[in-house]
Amino acid sequence: MSSFAFPPPARPAVPVEGTSALFPVRRILCVGRNYAAHAREMGADERDLPFFFSKPSDAVVICPPGQCATVPYPSATSDLHHEVELVAALSSGGSNLTPEQGLGAVYGYAVGVDLTRRDLQNGFKAKGQPWDAAKGFDLSAPISPIRRKANCPLPQDGTDTARGRIWLSVEGQARQDGRLEDMIWSIGETIAQASRLWTLAAGDLIFTGTPEGVGPIKANESVKAGIEGVGEILFKLL
Repeated sequence: MSSFAFPPPARPAVPVEGTSALFPVRRILCVGRNYAAHAREMGADERDLPFFFSKPSDAVVICPPGQCATVPYPSATSDLHHEVELVAALSSGGSNLTPEQGLGAVYGYAVGVDLTRRDLQNGFKAKGQPWDAAKGFDLSAPISPIRRKANCPLPQDGTDTARGRIWLSVEGQARQDGRLEDMIWSIGETIAQASRLWTLAAGDLIFTGTPEGVGPIKANESVKAGIEGVGEILFKLL
């Protein structure tokens, strides 16, 4: 009989708001430049097809409601940036989904922040190199508990128009302030496009893009972010 060479590591999981349940994280996929103004500030066209990058499942950092989580300032960067995003948590999946099927796979939503080593990313871009190390590093995805879809005034099955304010501040100073309806590609469309590249499954987290205003954060600074109808997070870089 086969056995593990050593005890397998615990599977990362995110609390489900209002319950004792945990959402087991299988994979984290992130879509880039999904708000027109952010696409412009990053020098891209406004209606490019969605493109994706990934983070390891253990990149999640749980930010409990009403508490300030701590996030270590990452190594190998002097230009760490914040990107607040709506996160769709999937309870089912598949390949080549329609936008309606993609939306139907959503279990709930969370507030997430995609932390980015911008100096590394810019250097990799200039050389035409992959930029996994700029996005997929340890503890690079602070996230709120997941709010079940039925409790979110966001898209329900058959409707794919996300509405609500999405915002982020650093040390109390507003940095990002947008609206979910400004997404270039809707939640269902984003999930459908991802399903053409991967077979999606329960436990997948999809970061759906960030509005304009991304910028640097420093050690010892506090970041607060929220999405209307979904929740808020607060963390400090140490």
